[in-house]
Amino acid sequence: MIKQGFDNAKYLSLQSEKIQERINSFGDKLYLEFGGKLFDDYHASRVLPGFEPDSKIKMLLNLKDIAEILVVISAKDIENNKYRSDLGITYDADVIRLINIFKGIGLFVGSVVMTMYNSSPAVNSFIKRLEMLGVNVYKHYAIEGYPSDVQKIVSEEGYGKNEYVPTSRRLVVVTAPGPGSGKMATCLSQLYHENVRGVKAGYAKFETFPIWNLPLSHPVNVAYEAATADLNDVNMIDPFHLEAYNELAVNYNRDVEIFPVVNAMCEKILGYSPYKSPTDMGVNMAGFCIFDDDACREASKQEIIRRYYNAINDVRKGRIGKEVISKIEVLLKKTETVIEDRKVVKPAEDIAQETGNPACSIELGNGKIVLGKTGRLVGAAAAALLNALKSLGGISDEVELLSTNVIEPLQRLKVNHMGSVNPRLHTDEVLMALSICAVTDKTAKIALEQLSLLKNCQVHSTVILSQADEKTFKALGMHVTCNS
Repeated sequence: MIKQGFDNAKYLSLQSEKIQERINSFGDKLYLEFGGKLFDDYHASRVLPGFEPDSKIKMLLNLKDIAEILVVISAKDIENNKYRSDLGITYDADVIRLINIFKGIGLFVGSVVMTMYNSSPAVNSFIKRLEMLGVNVYKHYAIEGYPSDVQKIVSEEGYGKNEYVPTSRRLVVVTAPGPGSGKMATCLSQLYHENVRGVKAGYAKFETFPIWNLPLSHPVNVAYEAATADLNDVNMIDPFHLEAYNELAVNYNRDVEIFPVVNAMCEKILGYSPYKSPTDMGVNMAGFCIFDDDACREASKQEIIRRYYNAINDVRKGRIGKEVISKIEVLLKKTETVIEDRKVVKPAEDIAQETGNPACSIELGNGKIVLGKTGRLVGAAAAALLNALKSLGGISDEVELLSTNVIEPLQRLKVNHMGSVNPRLHTDEVLMALSICAVTDKTAKIALEQLSLLKNCQVHSTVILSQADEKTFKALGMHVTCNS
């Protein structure tokens, strides 16, 4: 079992209290910019063992009676057909997905804001689609001189040109499909319009990482740098916080760089600035919920190694530049971490060298490592998966979970009718075959009942996995690395 180091229940309680406190400090309304993922935050759950991927949503559900969601998307991202690589869907499709999920769990979705609006067929078509779904859409425009020309931005020629978004709750959560969508600009624009209407509204930011009250070199914070190495995010000591309070706090370069501008905008909109530093703007309480620092350090070091392998593969696929690998190599040295610290790697590489074929290994929750070789009937990943299920179910290594009589007809189907050149079964195919066998075979049923125990297990393949194998491991909650 993975050693826990984070108190999720404490986090939900403290975070809800902190946000409520911040709302009260402004009076009528708080615009809360949500950075990162509102749900399915698997990075946080990996580096803070005990953190649940849907913690932020649970926290918002504690505040659902006073909260509404405002989703932001940039018109430029629609025109450029920008997509989320983790989900394989475009930003506009993700907006609709987010709205449906929020509504499905009982959160109120107020509106969608189209930032950087310009009239184009793709943008107008998406707006029409949202309106047909009963979603209100408001347009915000590019402002000449943004973000440096504060005088113009905070005027009728700047934020004043944006459409005002009516909101009905005290907490307005501003989220988006990804970075660069215009969340902060939307919050500040709304602050301007609320102030004109006499509403006492404020702005705050909720980012899980970096964790401001952990050291700059703490592996949890370094793992965030590894996760965003392709975005040029860099953790740094917040100089404004140090000057104001003589206290060290960690923030990241973009927030530090933009703070003087945000500060000036707040002063012009509200007549004063409620914050002395970018750290002041945040409401993140995650650092107060770590109860086993060593467990979080170790989990974060493992995440940095995984990010290193992922970067190598992404470079090979042409998704990122080679400089990302160099950045993560620096972060490995910074945390005194070597790739050999990932226990699941060497056993797979040893088998690959011995057989001359791709190999795969899985580290189970009890620390045992099981191996998978490339065979005539199944691929290495599928073999490792079957062996893992046998080990977890106490099934002898000698037992064949899937007989030749079951596999060969599937191979003929793949090659003769489905156009596949590889007859070996992938992980998804062996699981489907195992499910069918489990109807009449008690051993197959026992193996299938072990699937939930694979969550958070580590996987390493000596070759880049097929899309089918990668999706299967991800669906099972397993953490995968591959040699390029």
